[in-house]
Parts: sequence; structure tokens; C-alpha cells
Amino acid sequence: MSDSGKTLWHGRFAAGPADELMAYTVSLPFDRRLWRDDIACSRAHVTGLAHVGILTATERDAVLAALASVEAEMESGSFVFAPSDEDIHTAVERRVTELCGPPGAKLHTGRSRNDQVATGLRLWCKREVPNIVAHIVALQEALIARADSADGVYLPGYTHVQRAQPVLLAHHLMAHCWALGRDIDRLHDALDRLDVSSLGAGALAGSSLPLDPAFTARQLGFADVFTNSLDAVSDRDFVAEILFALSMVAVHLSRLGEEWVLWTSEEFGFAVLDDAYATGSSMLPQKKNADIAELARGKAGRVIGDLTGLLVTLKGLPLAYNRDLQEDKEPLFDAVDQVSLALSALSGMIGTARFVPEKMQAAADSPTMAATDLAEHLVRAGTPFRDAHAIVGALVRRSLAGDGALVDLVRTELGDEAAALVAPGVGVTMRTTPGGAGPKPVAEQRVLLGRAMAAWKNRRP
Repeated sequence: MSDSGKTLWHGRFAAGPADELMAYTVSLPFDRRLWRDDIACSRAHVTGLAHVGILTATERDAVLAALASVEAEMESGSFVFAPSDEDIHTAVERRVTELCGPPGAKLHTGRSRNDQVATGLRLWCKREVPNIVAHIVALQEALIARADSADGVYLPGYTHVQRAQPVLLAHHLMAHCWALGRDIDRLHDALDRLDVSSLGAGALAGSSLPLDPAFTARQLGFADVFTNSLDAVSDRDFVAEILFALSMVAVHLSRLGEEWVLWTSEEFGFAVLDDAYATGSSMLPQKKNADIAELARGKAGRVIGDLTGLLVTLKGLPLAYNRDLQEDKEPLFDAVDQVSLALSALSGMIGTARFVPEKMQAAADSPTMAATDLAEHLVRAGTPFRDAHAIVGALVRRSLAGDGALVDLVRTELGDEAAALVAPGVGVTMRTTPGGAGPKPVAEQRVLLGRAMAAWKNRRP
């Protein structure tokens, strides 16, 4: 077996691995995405080995030059993988050794793939999670732009998918911004906890060599270094936390998507999608489908599955490293990809859609939408709310039974002042409490959201 065909563990075995073993255990098809991070770890490790005198300056420089060449090959797409490359770590070390000879064979000194991959994956998360945050902010900004241009438009607010009370469209759109802001906070919290270097933990117990994990941690830009080598190589809490945060993003996008599926239906007619963000039917010429919204709803299950799959993988593992942990990357990569795509697509869909205010307001002006305002009118006059609820409920029942228009029944039973509350456009102005859906509290909320957005946009991991 040539050096380029050797595994990192060939010395223990009299023969090479079976094809079936390699086919089943290889992780290169997906962990090659970590190449930047693996090279960064190797640079820090080699510099650290020289720092403690294990490598000479000449050896260090030779390996660093080879790593730069590997980086250039990866960047250009000219890097040639070998059949023996089990993973990105093996591939990089093999190529480094080919390029610089004996010094390259020292690259793995004092290091295991266990601490190497744990550190590399943390680096990948530190780089990629802020990109997700940027996509979330872009969607928030699209929602806020539409809210700012809503000009007093109102629509029904729903509970149980039944019309409940009128709310300003701006209030409804900003509600999604607050939920997405909590997602940003969760992602940053996860980044804070994962900002710990595992390099130097070795396979599980550290090393007899005079390594300096704090030095390599600083080289890599980590805020802290591990304090327990067993925990360092087996910890995937940070992957689970990110997957949970991404699952919550996906759930919020699913809820948003469901609304747009309803809003753009002919039954609702509250919005019309731009042609560039809608699809048609292969059979039905009249169709204009909200596929982005539907897939945002559907892919939430996929992302939740990524989280669930990882948690099931982790739940039965004893300390320290087990090969099961190889299964941490695909769900993480998949969730990051799917959530990123969904955020971008929804931002474009919402930013280009056309609202239909007359449809929204006609639905919100249904006389029964004033029922709570009528009950509170009676409360202000001294009627206990439970009694007021029953009085108004009886009037609604009579109207639905054909005894007359609700406004006429209200005028007869409760007077002109109460009847005025049933008039179109009045109900939404009655929401005056802080955080409510009326003009004054929504204007106040917009100021608060602007401050929150500045914090979300400027927060750095």
C-alpha cells in the first residue's frame, strides 16, 4: 500500500480495509464542507507544536506552506481526492504530506481526529450561524417595510382560524418580527456556548506531549478552551442547540407560510403573489400557487427531523467519542441549508407581493367583529363582564337567526352610542392598550421594534 493509500490507522492492521467498510463509514461526501475549518485547525495545531518546541521553525513553515497550497487547491476545485480519503481530515493530511514530505507526517502529532473534528465543527458553526442571522434580519426588514407602507390597513385577527377582532396589518406583520428576533437571540446564545476550543483534548485524555491548548484556542479565535478532555471530544450539545434554534426558525416560517397560503387563496384574497415568486400547474391553466409558502410549511418537518435524529443519536452514547457522532454533520448541514433557502425565498415573496386592502377590511368590518367592543362598552357603564358577554352574545345569536341586522338590534337594545361601534373601521381604533393592535400602540411598538432591530443587527458573536 502506498503512503497515499494508507489510512491514519493502518499500522494496527495487517491488511487494508474492506470496500464495504469504507463505503459504509466514509464521511468525505458530506464533511468535505469542513475543509476551511480543518485547514484552520491544522494551521493552529502546527503553530502550536512549534510554539512548544515539538516542531522546528523550518518544519512549521514547510507544513504551513503545504497547507496554503491545499487551501488554494480546495478553493479552485483542483484538489484531487484519493480512494483512501475517509474524511476531510485524512484528505488534507495526505495531501500535505505529499507536498512537503517528512514534516507533513508530523502534522497529526498530539492530535486525534476526535478533537480535530469537534474543533472544526465549532469553527464551521461560528462562521455559518451568523449568515443565518443575516437572513433572518433580511426577512424582518421585508416585513417591516411592508408594515411601514400599510397606511392604516386593517384585517381580521384570528383565533381558532375564526375571525376574532380587527387588527392593523402592520401589527400582524410585526408580530412575526418579534418571533424571529427570539430566534436570533437563541442562535447567539448557542454561539456563546460553543465558543470553546477542543483542540488538545486528543482522542479522549489529552497528551503526554507539552501541548498548549490555550495557545491554539487563541490562534483560532475561540473565547475559551476545554477543561475536560472527555467532554471536549464527545460534546455535541452545541449542534443540538443550533438545530433546536433552527427548528424554531422553521416553525415560525411554517406559521408564516400557512398564513400566506390562506391569504393568497381566492377564499381570502388578502394578497396576490408576484409572478416571480409563484408557480403554476402542469394541468390547470388558471392556477397560481404559493409553493414557497407551502414548502416553508413542509420543510419545517424536515428540520425538526434533523433535530430529533441527532437527539436520538446522542441519547445512548457513553463517554467519550463514538463513531455515532459522525451523524452530527448531515442534519446540521441540512438544517442550515433548508432554513437559509426558506428565509431568502420568503423575503422575496413577501417583499414583492401585493396586498388587497379592500378584501382585508371588508372581512374585518363584519358586524360580529365588534362583539367584544360592545361588551366592553357595557362594562364601562357598570355591567359585570360576564353579564355583558351574555347580553351581546344573545344579540349576535338573534341576528344570525334572522331577527335583524346586528347594528339595528344593538341600536334598539343598547342605544346609538353602542351602535356606532359596529360601523366599519371603528373596531380597530378601539385597541388602545400597550402592545395592542390599534393605531397608537402600534406606532409605539414600531419605535420599540426599531430599537430591537438595531440590537439584533449589531450583535456580534
